Amino acid sequence: MTDRQRPTRPTTAPNGGAAGLLRKLQDLAPNSSQLIGLLTLVISGTILLFLTGLTVTISVLGLVFLAPLIVLSCPIWIPAGVVLFFSVAGFVSVFGFGVAVVAGLAWMYKYFRGFNPSGSDRFEYARSRIADTASQVTDYAREYRGYLQSKVKDAAPGA
Repeated sequence: MTDRQRPTRPTTAPNGGAAGLLRKLQDLAPNSSQLIGLLTLVISGTILLFLTGLTVTISVLGLVFLAPLIVLSCPIWIPAGVVLFFSVAGFVSVFGFGVAVVAGLAWMYKYFRGFNPSGSDRFEYARSRIADTASQVTDYAREYRGYLQSKVKDAAPGA
């Protein structure tokens, strides 16, 4: 043999063995803010799940215990529900129409003040089309009136 030393064999696996595995786990481990976020998510989810179960349980028990009362008082609840429904629907529709009127008045105010609100260009186009159509109808009516007068003179020459 020669005097040179042979290189020693590595005692660990090529990817680092146990130390490499620990290093990879540390790289993949969440940092403290991620851990707190996960903990907050788990706690919030648990509380919400508990509250959901409690709500469903109370609703079912209330329905079971109050069902006879609901059945006995049904002749009162249905007309009251209908009246309440139409009252609320009327109030909401009146409120909606009021909002629509206020919005329309605000648009007209802006239009007449010259602020060019949205849609004013379409309004101007429609107004010009209506004016052109009215002018054409007026011209047609004048022509048709002349045609009728000539027919009347042909039918009654002395008139």
